[in-house]
Amino acid sequence: MKIKIGDKVKVLSGKDRGKTGRVVALLINEAKLVVSKINYVKKHKKQTGNQKDPGGIIQVEAPINRSKVMLICPSCEKGTRVGFSLKGESKKRTCKKCNAQID
Repeated sequence: MKIKIGDKVKVLSGKDRGKTGRVVALLINEAKLVVSKINYVKKHKKQTGNQKDPGGIIQVEAPINRSKVMLICPSCEKGTRVGFSLKGESKKRTCKKCNAQID
């Protein structure tokens, strides 16, 4: 996957379109990722045990499809596609707009 945990991304479509956030988790098999403060959904949680864990309606960050986000380049601060370049024997991610190395 071209996006990694900790990358800054911009949402391209959906209810949170235009917002930016950091990638918190990746679901590689499902081609989805979890972005901080983006795509909140309400979950109904049942009370378990005593009053330590009360139930109720809570908000959690839901996964979003990777095709709906775009990586923001750390050097030019613009949304960009990701390319790869070979530096010696290692493959590094590069920005398609400014050709800066992302990793």
